[in-house]
Amino acid sequence: MTDLANAPSPQPGPERQRKPDWIRVKAPTSKGYGETRQLMRDLKLNTVCEEAACPNIGECWTKKHATVMILGDVCTRACAFCNVKTGMPRAVDASEPGHVAEAAAKMGLEHIVITSVDRDDLPDGGAGQFVKVIRALREQTPNTTIEILTPDFRGKMQAAVAAIVEAGPDVYNHNLETVPRLYPTIRPGARYYASLRLLEEVKAHNPLVFTKSGIMLGLGEERLEVHQVMDDMRSAQIDFLTMGQYLQPTPKHAKVIEFVTPKAFDAYGAIARAKGFLQVAASPLTRSSYHAGEDFAQMRAAREAKLAKAAQRG
Repeated sequence: MTDLANAPSPQPGPERQRKPDWIRVKAPTSKGYGETRQLMRDLKLNTVCEEAACPNIGECWTKKHATVMILGDVCTRACAFCNVKTGMPRAVDASEPGHVAEAAAKMGLEHIVITSVDRDDLPDGGAGQFVKVIRALREQTPNTTIEILTPDFRGKMQAAVAAIVEAGPDVYNHNLETVPRLYPTIRPGARYYASLRLLEEVKAHNPLVFTKSGIMLGLGEERLEVHQVMDDMRSAQIDFLTMGQYLQPTPKHAKVIEFVTPKAFDAYGAIARAKGFLQVAASPLTRSSYHAGEDFAQMRAAREAKLAKAAQRG
């Protein structure tokens, strides 16, 4: 990777690097993919799988796994890495919580991931809609475990986190996305330490809620900067770390500075586990909700084993 002192800041540009073999995936064509796509259309639901051009959409939708994106498909911010549309969003859809729960029931989901665009235009940043979705899921599919991936609720964080945690998600995810040095160009509308504080707030309200966060690699970050982010996350008691390769959605987005090798991802994963995360997912194709259900089950089992071992010592 680049030397820390001289590391270039990523800038949008027309050049796009050719993807290495380990990053390429086949176009989705399966029956399961088509059925999942049609269900989302019928219920008028958005998914981050489509909006963020996720490379794993074929695999996940074939298995009828989807990450539902609530609060519309237009974001009030314009992050340099994100493919979601920017502009003035529409009014909040009152029928959305029921549609999400209906989709979960029809797909027979054991675990569901709910995310959203940034809604800086709303008085609560959209927290109330997360609460309604969680409650609808608890009522209609009580055995489904719920993972949420929220924005930072800029200026409204404490009240938003308190309301959502009270609703009882099983996993609270908020991605740091990158190292602090790159925030001005990659995530200009956010603040690194505010995002860390959000995840600390979750634990303060309910220590039993699993917390999760992720970063993208390949944006020009230095190895020691990544290690520092891991340490910051552990200081905030984050349970689960995801690390994946950044892919440039269009020529106008931030460029890929480096395609990080699978071997390098394995090394980062080993370091993260040594630092004490309950669960780590680190590979070029890892995304926040990729294999989320399986990872949640492993993380819950790891916590139970840890508690049992502590009880034996006591």
